[in-house]
Amino acid sequence: MLTVEWSYQGGWQRPRIQPFGNLSIHPACSALHYAIQSFDRAELLECIRKLVEVDQEWVPHSDAASLYIRPTFLGTEPSLGVKKPSQALLYVILSPVGSYFTTGAKPVSLWADSKYIRSWKGGTGDCKMGGNYGASIFAQYEAVDYGCQQVLWLYGDDHQITEVGTMNLFLYWTNEKGEEELATPPLDGIILPGITRQSILELAGKWKELKVCERYLTMSDLRCGLKENRVKEMFGSGTACVVSPVGRVLYQGENLQIPYQQENSLASRLLKELTDIQYGRTPSEWSFLV
Repeated sequence: MLTVEWSYQGGWQRPRIQPFGNLSIHPACSALHYAIQSFDRAELLECIRKLVEVDQEWVPHSDAASLYIRPTFLGTEPSLGVKKPSQALLYVILSPVGSYFTTGAKPVSLWADSKYIRSWKGGTGDCKMGGNYGASIFAQYEAVDYGCQQVLWLYGDDHQITEVGTMNLFLYWTNEKGEEELATPPLDGIILPGITRQSILELAGKWKELKVCERYLTMSDLRCGLKENRVKEMFGSGTACVVSPVGRVLYQGENLQIPYQQENSLASRLLKELTDIQYGRTPSEWSFLV
């Protein structure tokens, strides 16, 4: 694991790569009480590269698995005052992992309900913070009770579609103007700007085969599109899952069946092209040799 300590007086200390082990923290550690965990990524990439170099034998030699890299930043000041901490610890742990979902590449089912809101304007929904996740777990358990695997987060009175569990969302359809379109909600402050999301937008945009855009989508839009047979696919995107197709959405007591064909689907094409880049099978300006 990689650890880097920080203090207000001394700034960032020398990074250390050490055997994986427990952390020792004060009971009044600010991260435990106030979820002070957001971090600046500057200088972090080179430290992670060195860590992976040291532990490279743990990288799975399989297309169905990967090495998961988990950076964490927490305020460690032993104080109960609500303030920016004067001490912090940045650490990174690694773990070989298999498929993100137990269903593998099979489409996932979603529970869409406006009862719970993941994020809101002026909040921290667009930041990678530990505090964003704890409150969402209760809704996840309720989704399972309804026979679904993930939560489709909605926002506003018009039930805007925002994210899927911890993934960004894409809708591939024929839009209201009759255009073949790949759409995802815009980064308006409540959406996490995922790197896989951005990669899909750029990759599909280079094909010049369909309209690629960021736009608001509502459950009404989805319902209407399904009724008029304009919806082709829906899928989530994320670091661990890469691309995950959606097969069903439970909304207001109605099961909305989302079309999906494993062969020749846009989701499978994107998954293949992205993983080919990730595994070095396809040259790309996004890749660099270690």
